[in-house]
Amino acid sequence: MSMSILLPTNLQQCPSPSFSPSTPLLSPSPSTAFSLVGTSRRCLRLVTCCVSSVQSSVANGSAPAAVIVERDQIRLGLPSKGRMAADSVDLLKDCQLFVKQVNPRQYVAQIPQLPNTEVWFQRPKDIVRKLLSGDLDLGIVGLDTLCEYGQENEDLIIVHEALNFGDCHLSIAIPNYGIFENINSLKELADMPQWSEERPLRVATGFTYLGPKFMEENGINHVTFSTADGALEAAPAMGIADAILDLVSSGTTLKENNLKEIEGGVVLESQAALVASRRALTDRKGALKTVHEILERLEAHLKADGQFTVVANMRGNSAQEVAERVLSQPSLSGLQQGPTISPVYCTQNGKVSIDYYAIVICVPKKALYESVKQLRAVGGSGVLVSPLTYIFDEDTPRWGQLMRNLNL
Repeated sequence: MSMSILLPTNLQQCPSPSFSPSTPLLSPSPSTAFSLVGTSRRCLRLVTCCVSSVQSSVANGSAPAAVIVERDQIRLGLPSKGRMAADSVDLLKDCQLFVKQVNPRQYVAQIPQLPNTEVWFQRPKDIVRKLLSGDLDLGIVGLDTLCEYGQENEDLIIVHEALNFGDCHLSIAIPNYGIFENINSLKELADMPQWSEERPLRVATGFTYLGPKFMEENGINHVTFSTADGALEAAPAMGIADAILDLVSSGTTLKENNLKEIEGGVVLESQAALVASRRALTDRKGALKTVHEILERLEAHLKADGQFTVVANMRGNSAQEVAERVLSQPSLSGLQQGPTISPVYCTQNGKVSIDYYAIVICVPKKALYESVKQLRAVGGSGVLVSPLTYIFDEDTPRWGQLMRNLNL
């Protein structure tokens, strides 16, 4: 009995000492068919060779080059679970990009407003990996995940670095008791006499790329890193680590576990970002156009976030006079543009006259009440306040930056 096995192209191209490059690896013809036992053994050696090759690349910090596979759809990766997943979908919704998922258990969805785009729900680290492999074109992930799994790969390009959610920072934390009680900085931690080549500082973390890189950049040599199952905060108390390197939001969990951050111990500040494959943007048809639309919507919405339009009527002899009165107030004089002043027409005794002017200004939420008070102080009345949804600029600043990064 004989059997022929067809292997995927990527396995056929892997080097193997068991086969001659000039001879077809496997053939369906009876004259060259391998026995089942012989084929299995040879394929096992071949697959082992390929896996070893991939593992070697990963260990060396390199990733396989992205392969642009011909397809009509642009693929956008979104986090599949947790707060990041909900916030990503909500942000797109606020930008009038509605993610339509037929079944919540499905990992693919559509955005009707972008008919050439598919949404794929993936783990954040897999989004980065699939951007590198060419299986995704765009993705929303935290900057911490991008830096840890992207490892400064030049094919990854940040389209928008501040999506205003997922805020946290990656930081070193140590116990606030024992030998660490009076240690308050990274330098003091590094200078502790306890650390040596035989007894290094033990750090528990899930960031096995960023952690060693940070320590090396800061000249800390006697340190080892290990991963720990479950909550990292328990590692020092259990005696399996001296310190931890983990993401911190409010710091409450650290305090509740008798841990503290130290000066100089923040590795990076992180929040959600829109990331793309450089090769996809330059080589895939329609990718740049899709990114441009997403970016315009994002920037218009994020710029308007927390901004309010204030409209008031004011008596005056001219628009110039009203403008001078408005701009004399501290909270109103620092506007980048405005105020916008328009005549309010009314009819008196059958004649059209102008007794009032409408003032329109845009103010941030923190200055809203003070601005309303000052408008009223100079004669404003009938004040209307409404939140802004979008602010579209003449151009999109990050689009120009993206074009420069792509040399386009």
